[in-house]
Amino acid sequence: MASVPSLASTVQQRLADGLSAAVPDAASADPLLRRSDRADFQANGILALAKRLKGNPRELATKVVEAIPANDVLKEIEVSGPGFLNITVTDAAIIDTLAARAADARLGVPFNEAAGTTVIDYAQPNVAKEMHVGHLRSAVIGAAMVEILEFTGETVVRRHHIGDWGTQFGMLIQYLIEHPHELDHSSEAEVSGEEAMSSLNRLYKASRALFDSDEEFKTRARARVVDLQAGDEETLALWQRFVDESKIYFYSVFDKLDMDIRDGDVVGESGYNDMLTETCRILEESGVAVRSEGALCVFFDDVKGPDGNPVPLIVQKSDGGFGYAATDLSAIRDRVQNLKATSLLYVVDARQSLHFKMVFETARRAGWLNDEVKAHQLAFGTVLGKDGKPFKTREGETVRLVDLLDEAIDRATEVVREKNNEKIALTEQEIVENGAQIGIGAVKYADLSTSAVRDYKFDLDQMVSLNGDTSVYIQYAYARIQSIKRNAGDAVPTAHPELELAPAERALGLHLDQFGAAVAEVAEEYAPHKLAAYLYQLASHLTAFYDQCPVLKADTQEQRENRLFLIDLTARTLHQGMALLGIRTPERL
Repeated sequence: MASVPSLASTVQQRLADGLSAAVPDAASADPLLRRSDRADFQANGILALAKRLKGNPRELATKVVEAIPANDVLKEIEVSGPGFLNITVTDAAIIDTLAARAADARLGVPFNEAAGTTVIDYAQPNVAKEMHVGHLRSAVIGAAMVEILEFTGETVVRRHHIGDWGTQFGMLIQYLIEHPHELDHSSEAEVSGEEAMSSLNRLYKASRALFDSDEEFKTRARARVVDLQAGDEETLALWQRFVDESKIYFYSVFDKLDMDIRDGDVVGESGYNDMLTETCRILEESGVAVRSEGALCVFFDDVKGPDGNPVPLIVQKSDGGFGYAATDLSAIRDRVQNLKATSLLYVVDARQSLHFKMVFETARRAGWLNDEVKAHQLAFGTVLGKDGKPFKTREGETVRLVDLLDEAIDRATEVVREKNNEKIALTEQEIVENGAQIGIGAVKYADLSTSAVRDYKFDLDQMVSLNGDTSVYIQYAYARIQSIKRNAGDAVPTAHPELELAPAERALGLHLDQFGAAVAEVAEEYAPHKLAAYLYQLASHLTAFYDQCPVLKADTQEQRENRLFLIDLTARTLHQGMALLGIRTPERL
């Protein structure tokens, strides 16, 4: 199906035609159209064009306006200031455009004509370790970008680069060999995530205590690392038990986060083991990496330490061991050569920015990244407590992610229960389900409504508030529309372009028109916070509309149907936009 043109694009085309007619040399000039507070749109491009042509911008603007033929889209064009155009569109054009959007299952969101294949690396927990608040942002931001990019036509390959390799596994595996029942469970029933993590925690603490206090055990554990890296079958089988046990726990947390994590998408550090030696060979033979004090290193002119000496990316250590760089570079090779990626998106903590800058530059020097294949780190900041410091428990420990999510759900459930009354009449099951959707939505929205690279404060009181820039405010706006529609009787949402629109109707309609452009911009810039901002503004326009424009008590049947049409399209837009952020919109609240 052909994409639905937005009102903005139609106005842009009318202006471009006027420019071409008035100034044939200006066929490629951009009118620079944008939304305006003074009118519906403002065009600022004539100033730059007049400068290029060495003419008077106001005279040129007047000439362009005179060259635009009368039409059913543009109601008024005013030449303002030194040559700005203030443009007002007709009410009929607003409703006609929205009717076309309403008839489109995609609500007018265009497919990206240059779509390719993006591998998104996100949600990267560590095997045998508990997920904490620091794991939240990668998961939430990454999952939203998966939905947004797929919706715009990108082929998305998900990758969860879990920490499932390294020297600590020698300690864990050796302990399990000597205490073979430590990962056994009390019953044959399905193991819960909490039970799996409890076993892993207990074993980790016991093995660490023994490792630190018993030199002989430490020696055996280090020997076990060698066995693991050499592919010893017994050692690998025990290592797999740790991975499988951890996945039970991971998936329970992701399920609580209402995230779809597929087993085939989990490719941890171990998944690239067979490529490490070849990666090093290619880098050394091509001269991209050189030996320095026995280690294989890549040097950069602009990366220096406090002493002024170059700080290299160490691909292989002097003892022959491989660092994170070897794994990350092997992953790039795999994603480009085997998965045929055209874009690599890494949703990773901003504190790792230097590492990824060096890894990406190394991959470019090796020819794995180029003008056709690009890599981008979607860096994110830290989750802070209300005090503005890194989020900790009162005891100073890192907050467990599952505890944080449970508290959000509990708090949101209280809000739903307090709001429930005889008119709403939610059942207990609905209260519990809505509480979970609002609580998890609140956590996700607080994260996604902040520019990723910025730190943000985790404040549950604010997150579950019905007022302000919160997911709950948007969810209640959606539920309120559904309530009105249920009470509409025989009235059906119907577009009536012949009607004159009130100012609040125009404002709501013009904002609805921007949805396609907003989603396209968010996908191009990897900026989910801009989608959150769009949805909050849409809900705010809706609030103003309610205050000024009765729906069910409208003056005429046609006006009632037209207002039902506007709120129905608003509800669909809110629902679709929130779904792209990974947030559910309950039908009744």
